[in-house]
Amino acid sequence: MELGLKGRNVLITGGSKGIGRAAANLFAAEGANVAICARNADEVAATVADLSKTGVKAWGQAVDVADPAALKSWVEAAAAALGGIDVLVANVSALAVGNTPETWEASFRIDVMHTVHAVAAAQPYLEQSKAAAIVIVSSVSGVEVDFTGGSYGAIKAALIHYSKALSNQLIGKGIRTNVVSPGNVYFDGGIWQQIEQGDPAFFASMIAANPTGRMGTAEEIANGIVFLASPAAGRISGTNLIIDGALTKAV
Repeated sequence: MELGLKGRNVLITGGSKGIGRAAANLFAAEGANVAICARNADEVAATVADLSKTGVKAWGQAVDVADPAALKSWVEAAAAALGGIDVLVANVSALAVGNTPETWEASFRIDVMHTVHAVAAAQPYLEQSKAAAIVIVSSVSGVEVDFTGGSYGAIKAALIHYSKALSNQLIGKGIRTNVVSPGNVYFDGGIWQQIEQGDPAFFASMIAANPTGRMGTAEEIANGIVFLASPAAGRISGTNLIIDGALTKAV
């Protein structure tokens, strides 16, 4: 299928590893220009170098997305470097599981407010695009009560609600908004690899809970992100695409 992404300009928060990196790779493979941010400057530079080898424009910067001014500056600089914005992927998460003031604060400030601020900064550029799209990365924990409980699930649910509202508010401006909600995703350096090493019994129980007998890959989630962001999904807005290998049971 021709996705229609060649020459489009894509911004991804948290694009140096995991789901964000897999999405950046796939966007570049489709011929889209890609700008990323992450906290580690060396990892950002390495990712940009790899993306540039595909022949697309690639740009990146080390950013603390919890800093609204720094995030806005990154969006504006990325738009200048690429020549506009067609797609925004809000991917960063605090991964703050718990029910303490600290986990609630981190989840709200990073998961929710980084998304809100990124959308606000990107919107003027998206309004100039002929195929504008926002994709927000949430989680199956936002649609079903699971072991995360507390702040993590509630905040992920808030992102799904926020996206739905945006889909109604922005569609008249030509901007589609959707969510991708992954189930458990395993990749090198990710949270599930850390759990596998630190709590193998719990990790084994989570593998057993997956009907497919395994966790998802970052690339499998990226496939959904890139499709929803593409003109090929031009009639889809306001949806929550769950990619979990039938892990969840909610209707």
